[in-house]
Amino acid sequence: MSLKEKLRVLVVDDTSTSRALIMKSLSEIGIKNIVDEDDGRKALHYVAGNPVHVILSDYNMPNMDGLQLLEKVRACPKRGKVGFLLITGDHNKDVAKSAQRLGANNVIMKPFNTATIKQALERVVGKL
Repeated sequence: MSLKEKLRVLVVDDTSTSRALIMKSLSEIGIKNIVDEDDGRKALHYVAGNPVHVILSDYNMPNMDGLQLLEKVRACPKRGKVGFLLITGDHNKDVAKSAQRLGANNVIMKPFNTATIKQALERVVGKL
């Protein structure tokens, strides 16, 4: 079984269109196990009971934004090492700096394409 078939990815975005675009890119790469949540709190709850290898999370979400989700995931001894990619349309450098400080593996700027997603994922999990 290839890495693409084994990899478990959680996509978190409050906008259904954005979630669909991210999931389409992952499917085009060949990722088979993709789960999505529309809220940071739901994502945190999902991760608490289900192992994932990588989380791709939007930054700007109500209830719990991507940075808050990242901070909570990193604080969890059981799931703290999961790969975390923050996706943002906010080109403010403070967002990227905060993400790095909190332990994000990578920051993806919107607009993105499949190649951008693949490159960011490969920095975390290796060649796909």
